[in-house]
Amino acid sequence: MGKHHSNTVSGFNTVSIIVDIVLMIFTGYFSYYLRFGELNLPPYYHLFIFSASLMTGMTFTVANAYPQAGSTFKSIFFYFFSRVILGFSIFMLLVVFLKVTQLYSRLWLGWWITLAILILFLSHAGYFQFIAALQGRGKMQRKVLIIYSSKQTYETLKNMETAGYRICRELDLQNDRFAYKGLAEVVGNAGATEVWISMPFSDCSSIDDISYELRHTLVNIRFIPQFDDAKLLKHRISYLGSQYTIDLSYTPLDGFNHGVKRLEDLILGTLIGVSVIPVCLIIALAIKMTSEGPVLFRQKRHGMGGGKIHVYKFRSMEVHSEEEGVLSQAEIDDPRIPPLGHFLRRTSLDELPQFFNVLQGRMSIVGPRPHALAHNEYYKDLVESYMWRHKVKPGITGWAQINGYRGRTDTLEKMSQRVEHDLWYINNWSLWLDLKIILKSCYKGFFHKNAY
Repeated sequence: MGKHHSNTVSGFNTVSIIVDIVLMIFTGYFSYYLRFGELNLPPYYHLFIFSASLMTGMTFTVANAYPQAGSTFKSIFFYFFSRVILGFSIFMLLVVFLKVTQLYSRLWLGWWITLAILILFLSHAGYFQFIAALQGRGKMQRKVLIIYSSKQTYETLKNMETAGYRICRELDLQNDRFAYKGLAEVVGNAGATEVWISMPFSDCSSIDDISYELRHTLVNIRFIPQFDDAKLLKHRISYLGSQYTIDLSYTPLDGFNHGVKRLEDLILGTLIGVSVIPVCLIIALAIKMTSEGPVLFRQKRHGMGGGKIHVYKFRSMEVHSEEEGVLSQAEIDDPRIPPLGHFLRRTSLDELPQFFNVLQGRMSIVGPRPHALAHNEYYKDLVESYMWRHKVKPGITGWAQINGYRGRTDTLEKMSQRVEHDLWYINNWSLWLDLKIILKSCYKGFFHKNAY
């Protein structure tokens, strides 16, 4: 599925959500039939089905990344799996609070959740495949007229031509010198339904002239910035006083959201911390029995604001000493790491004590991974905006880790990619993004090939 098919359905999120809620209701009744062999439901089942379906629908509307054409099967499945589980979890808390759980069949609920996830996934994935097939055969294609000012902008626009779009007319601002007043007629004669414009921001007056001449047409007008200009659009645009600003360095984790983030850490940190106590005791005993030295390893790291903090880990290496200011990263078949240490590092179990750092307020469950002080000194002048990672608390897991940038950073490219992901997380933080990272870490965070 191509990356640019998303326009086909981008305007139908509301309709899609309504359809999905209807599918949720349908699977609720169908699951009841599978469980009991009839559709003579008690009134409280009707109430449960409609209420839980609406609650799940609300999780779709709150999320800002509703599946669109171009999404991978994996991302579509994870979207509906996580939202359905979240919606049912929220509603079940209400059911538990009202003490009416005994009224409902657990087998029926299991059937409903499973079928809802599968039906929602299959319906969206199937629809997107159907649209892609039509576009691949030349149907449902949109005719596009492109306007450009240089070879670079021309290549940018040509590379955007996909199965869903076909360029029907090209206009070069430098050579054609067409009259703006005749542009609407040119678009009409070409049968174009969209106009794509690409030129430097410095030519904004031309963009205004083109938009003005097309004001009476119904074509979609898109501006595609050049590569150098597009970098600015990756940043947040806000309104300060009477002026728009592009926030080159910004995080939503200020004010109220800072409190939300801390509350999230306290609740989840306590729940997870208590649940892993038996595992921690077993690991501590195993370390003591297999090697000499302390169970915990304490390292200095930079925390929020650049201040130094102590980060705890289970000791996974044999006790050794290194020169001041020197830190040698673990390597494959590193003789300093015993078999137990390899297991702890590969499974990230050595990082469980960091939940104590979270409860202390020094770290967060989700955030940029804290690097060694020596690494910060080395990379801060090599990687642009490297120290901006310290605008927030370091985390046990993060956006970079679930996207594959975990473990040894032995090249400048690896570190640059990790920092780029960390800064994206800082600029785009949301409570839902944190929950998404935590859920993905549960199945991506174990036995990673880059951890040794």
